[in-house]
Amino acid sequence: MKTPAIFFILLGLHACADRPPAAKPPFVLTDEMYNRCEFAVAALKDVRNELRLFGKVAADNSKLAQVYPIAGGNVIRINVELGDYVKQGQVLATVQSSEVADFQRQRLDAQADVALSEKNLQVAKELYAGKLTSERDVIAVEKELQKANAELKRINEVYSIYKLGDESTYNIIAPISGFIVLKDINQNEQLRSDKSDVVFSIAQIDEVWVLANVNESNISRVAVGYEASVQTIGYPDKIFHGKIDRIFNAIDPATKAMKVLIRIPNPGLLLKPEMNATVTIRYSENKSLIAVPSSSIIFDKSRNWVMIFRSRSDIETRLVEVYHDLEDVTFISVGLREGEKVISRNGLLVYDALND
Repeated sequence: MKTPAIFFILLGLHACADRPPAAKPPFVLTDEMYNRCEFAVAALKDVRNELRLFGKVAADNSKLAQVYPIAGGNVIRINVELGDYVKQGQVLATVQSSEVADFQRQRLDAQADVALSEKNLQVAKELYAGKLTSERDVIAVEKELQKANAELKRINEVYSIYKLGDESTYNIIAPISGFIVLKDINQNEQLRSDKSDVVFSIAQIDEVWVLANVNESNISRVAVGYEASVQTIGYPDKIFHGKIDRIFNAIDPATKAMKVLIRIPNPGLLLKPEMNATVTIRYSENKSLIAVPSSSIIFDKSRNWVMIFRSRSDIETRLVEVYHDLEDVTFISVGLREGEKVISRNGLLVYDALND
């Protein structure tokens, strides 16, 4: 009896089914892929962290001058505006004042008293020489002259301090060179004699302060000397560098935060007082962990992996636990040993090829 053809077909299929599958060839990194990769050695590094704060740019108090009116009167001229650069000794404004007119009267009176006392002393000395008066009278006249000279000296010092002239006006003078950062005076304004408010503030801003707020929960994470970088809305692509110079050990009742002061060199005078600033504080956690470039980390299946490179044919996919990353460095808490080499560029290509 002839065997049906279907029997041989089934027999062939059965034989194929019993044959073991062909082994997957071992993975070897090709020259092209190898040249596209970069490698890094895992190293033990000091763990650094960062803290993000918000604050404002301010003028350095030691380079800030507050200018007050010396007397009441009518503002007849203003020579500068907010933001202007002024030089030390420059006239900012001119005020006509009845009080300055009174200073003039006092100086004229003092000059007249000195002249009269000198004449009286000369007469007294002549009378004493002629035995027509006593030595006591001469001494009394000498004391009157000393008193008149003292009053004239006082009023002359007032003129010198406030740089007064011979008219009933006085000039408000810039005590330092810098920028006008506050102006609270207007032409034709009547200044009261008891006005104690600042009319001009002048600041030198070649170096500025940044006052940043630190929440209570982060107070222990800041210290004098920590490095800081500052960014502003005005210059979003520019980073200014400085250090924490001072910590104000008090909580502001309004903000419930502590302030820190960061000194920032200001070449080009880009930073202006009252600018809003974002401050990044970098600090050490005083411990060491294994660190690799952040580009070495591959995130897949809700986990972090690195590719351990021993040779082109010996590459391991390793599960790791990330402690945290800072800029382009990632600190590893578990899964990596010091000295192991990882693929730091195009590791994802190798990962996909090995784990496809």
